[in-house]
Amino acid sequence: MTADSGHAPPTTPSADASKGTIRVLQLYPRDMNIYGDWGNALVLQQRLKWHGYTPELLEYNVGDEFPDDVDLIVGGGGQDSGQLVIQDDLQSRAETLRGLAEDDTPMLLICGTYQLFGRFFKTRSGSVIPGIGVLDVETHGTDERLIGNVKVTTTEFGEVLGYENHSGQTTLGPGVAPLGTVPKGTGNNSKDGQEGARYRNIVASYLHGSLLPKNPAIADYLIRTAVERKYGSFTPGGPDDRYAVLAREHAIRRPR
Repeated sequence: MTADSGHAPPTTPSADASKGTIRVLQLYPRDMNIYGDWGNALVLQQRLKWHGYTPELLEYNVGDEFPDDVDLIVGGGGQDSGQLVIQDDLQSRAETLRGLAEDDTPMLLICGTYQLFGRFFKTRSGSVIPGIGVLDVETHGTDERLIGNVKVTTTEFGEVLGYENHSGQTTLGPGVAPLGTVPKGTGNNSKDGQEGARYRNIVASYLHGSLLPKNPAIADYLIRTAVERKYGSFTPGGPDDRYAVLAREHAIRRPR
């Protein structure tokens, strides 16, 4: 399908016809939002509308009051400096976030947030930024830059496409599974050929770009699990995937 195929985009249901409201929380967008990670929240917002649900997009930054009744959480990437800015506040919210994770709240954790939801991130200089222990992973800063386009083979979402740019290398413990394996790119580290992590309803990944515009299957998984958790069942709508298809076609042709 092409962008000028003549197919009219689906109409968005009116507020009166909404199947319900889903509250999407962005964690630390002020400090952890690089390489287009804000786009993940925008994709969830639009696809919720296409599925007939009303999105409520929230932000949580350092010092804010943590909102009640969060249905879906998105965290982005950041430089080491951004991680240092948020680390104390994140620790103060660790119990809340661990509780949400164990209660099967769907989460998308990208790059720096992925690292800090693990056990720790040890920087190249040897300082340790403690994580909050949601994920059984650890990360070590290195002098090797892992950068370029990535293709991930997954059993859940098919081919996942994105872009990595990180020097931290993450190793998975037995408490998590990889998101997938990497036929193109590097992924979590330069050794084991794995990318990302899966735990309960959490999808963690190093892939920017942003991730969800090119990977609507992951966006719909997050939406479906959020809706099922809140309302008991999910009735899909008719998302317009024309541009997602085009983005994937272009991304797969890009060299490493």
